Amino acid sequence: MFTLLAFYSNWSLLIVRIVLGVIFVAHGWPKLKNLKATSAGFSKMGFKPGVFWGPLVALVEFFGGLALIAGFYVQPVALIFIGEFFVINLWKIFKRQPLVGGWEFDLLILAVAISLLTLGGGGF
Repeated sequence: MFTLLAFYSNWSLLIVRIVLGVIFVAHGWPKLKNLKATSAGFSKMGFKPGVFWGPLVALVEFFGGLALIAGFYVQPVALIFIGEFFVINLWKIFKRQPLVGGWEFDLLILAVAISLLTLGGGGF
């Protein structure tokens, strides 16, 4: 029915990849700027040692986001983000956070990362 739109699939993957990359850079940068608070936050959430997990997540989000924007290593980066957001979603479900206002955004990020893993980053 919409076969003519298949021509634009590379453009749509480019947009998805850039938007997801911008989201990760925007979330990773504040974590990198204040690693002490990031580490303390991860410890408080139960991800110990926070001095390991906090900086690791900050680096992965910031530099993984840049990689997505640039189109480098899209599928391996997407796989890493799938792992991160699988854990985030499970943690929020375990903590009985509501879907709406709780983890719907994280679920969407997981779905987009799965799409990039399976489809790749597109032709651009």
